[in-house]
Amino acid sequence: MASHTMLQGSLPQSSQSYAPHLTAPQSHPVLTSSSPTLTSPFKRCRSYISRMQLGRRPIRAAAAAEPAKSASQPVGAPSKAAVLRLLLAAPEILEAPACFDGLSARLIQQAGFRAGFLSGFSVAAARAGAPDTGLLSYAEVLDSARCAVEGAPGIPIIADGDTGYGNALNVKRTVRGFAAAGCAGVLIEDQEWPKSCGHVAGKRVVSREEAVARVRAACDARDSGADIVVFARTDARQAVGLEEAFWRAQAFAEAGADVLFIDALGSLEEVTAFGALGGTAAGLPRMANNLEGGGRTPLLPPGELQQLGFAVVAYPLSLIGTAAAAMRAALDGLRQGRVPPSSALPPFREIQTLFGFDDYFAEAAHYAVRPAAVGETGKTPAAAAEREK
Repeated sequence: MASHTMLQGSLPQSSQSYAPHLTAPQSHPVLTSSSPTLTSPFKRCRSYISRMQLGRRPIRAAAAAEPAKSASQPVGAPSKAAVLRLLLAAPEILEAPACFDGLSARLIQQAGFRAGFLSGFSVAAARAGAPDTGLLSYAEVLDSARCAVEGAPGIPIIADGDTGYGNALNVKRTVRGFAAAGCAGVLIEDQEWPKSCGHVAGKRVVSREEAVARVRAACDARDSGADIVVFARTDARQAVGLEEAFWRAQAFAEAGADVLFIDALGSLEEVTAFGALGGTAAGLPRMANNLEGGGRTPLLPPGELQQLGFAVVAYPLSLIGTAAAAMRAALDGLRQGRVPPSSALPPFREIQTLFGFDDYFAEAAHYAVRPAAVGETGKTPAAAAEREK
């Protein structure tokens, strides 16, 4: 395998200060822990995207294809990716609770959040009753993403694209697929497959070259027509160390990533250092992961994360965790002959509204057809007119 000297030397001098002792290793194919409601006019969104591209990626911007419209995007409306870019550039941090299906995404939108994050951890649990250890296929996660986009058509959905499900060409196909499904953003990470949740043991990441190639492929897919925001994640903090995670974040910025994410940072000092990372990374939004219930990263209020330089924060367990606890409590009650109390189970009429029955019947009334008169059933309009002569 080629040396990492070229990648190290290609980074800005300011980034080297975060990895002073990271000299180019001889070769390591795999690194292991043993050896990271907007209503702006469409023109404003397009203008913002142009400024971002010209500011960071002038060569790519000049050759970029016109982004394709997703099936969920109304004609003339700003794309979900354009809306997400504006939200990430806003002074207020973007809070994105994790969804796992159409209902959870719908609830996020109804609660007034401006974006949702389709969590691979939550999708694995909800769809297969399985841990987040690489057991789900690309097609299964993509199908869940489509459901989330359909359930919450008014907000951007950021999808967890895991490792991209293969080599660089698989990554490109994965990114295009999530864009076509209507997702506004996609997260691509550097773990070895099968991957796992960033806050559990056994982390392994691929080589620097392969990690950067994944991000570059994702950005190439974006720049060649996939209208989507690329979130580049590294898990090197737990697999290798903090300095390696910082090196990779800088390399991902050089490769063209839109948002940077180091998962499982271990302290407030590490979170602060990531927020202050200089070099090419200095101009990019940061993502934080507020893992509820006790992960490796300290749980920080959104206002504090905003002050530390973060643009978006995800809440991965708030919905799937409380939903599982509520279902377990309901089942325990049923085993003892009790239905859930009114404090836990809304009236059926309220559930109908929550699940969209009111909206459905209102729209159905718009397309209501006058009942046919006796004897006219099955008659075409031409036949009915001939009969009246």
